[in-house]
Amino acid sequence: MGSSKTGVTDSSATESDGAITKTDSDMDIDDDGDRDYPPNTDSCPFSEGEKVLAFHNLCVYEAKVRKIEYRGEWSFFVHYPGWSKNWDEWVGMDRLMKFTEENVQKQNALNKKQLLEKNTKLPHASLIKPKSSNVGRAKKRKNDSIKEDMIPLDKLVSIQLPPPLKKQLVDDCEFITHLGKLVKLPRTPNVDDILRKYLDYRLKKDGLIADSLGEILKGLRCYFDKALPVILLYKSERQQYDEAISDDVSPSTVYGAEHLLRLFVKLPEFLYHANIEEETLMDLHQKLVDFLKFLQKHQSAFFLSTYHVLEDVETSTNK
Repeated sequence: MGSSKTGVTDSSATESDGAITKTDSDMDIDDDGDRDYPPNTDSCPFSEGEKVLAFHNLCVYEAKVRKIEYRGEWSFFVHYPGWSKNWDEWVGMDRLMKFTEENVQKQNALNKKQLLEKNTKLPHASLIKPKSSNVGRAKKRKNDSIKEDMIPLDKLVSIQLPPPLKKQLVDDCEFITHLGKLVKLPRTPNVDDILRKYLDYRLKKDGLIADSLGEILKGLRCYFDKALPVILLYKSERQQYDEAISDDVSPSTVYGAEHLLRLFVKLPEFLYHANIEEETLMDLHQKLVDFLKFLQKHQSAFFLSTYHVLEDVETSTNK
């Protein structure tokens, strides 16, 4: 949005009595014509404090405009709610969209595609070590049009959920999508609490904690925080998420076992694109299965037995 410059053309001069005289518009042209003056703030498409959608590394994230400056064009200093202030940055108008229902749908579609096609957007724990030297980055598909249902099944890591946890997922889907219930937030214990409890459980059982286990749990937390707003929420949960997750609040401190369990359904796809060495993958798989057994063992303590609705009516999931 740079300002346009006005140039003098043949039509800018008129003849009068054989002499050339300047028009009023020519008299206005001086050295200041090359300068960019800030336009009226009313012409700025976004305002300070406004909730927006911002492009960052091919994905779209919710953001809040903190500052606005004019540097030949509008620049916006944005913060990403739920993320450290270290990620705050200046962006141009080409990286921002209005926060509308239509644009949120575009955000969800684009982010889901990016998560499935390029695992780069999901932070990896150091344990998850790619075969290539480009640590922490996933192997991008050669054909962006490949759909997730075309992934060879024999290439996916098999993470079998124990039957009680499968039923938990079915009940979860039933109550949210068919009966309009919601998981009451914030959850206690939350995802962070559950991961810490598992770490304590392994410490008491083994007498020590392997570095690899700590890295895996950190990776799970990162995956959860990234994936939750993109592919782990039902449509009816979006408003609740917007209200629950504010600046510098991580989803893993608000959501609990119900949403964490949904992540395990998506993990095989994520790991397929992470290009992990076979030996490392086997160790990772073993620890994930053990973690699921831990969830099952403490199912009554970690998972809600009732779901919440706005009318304060609760329905039991114990069928």
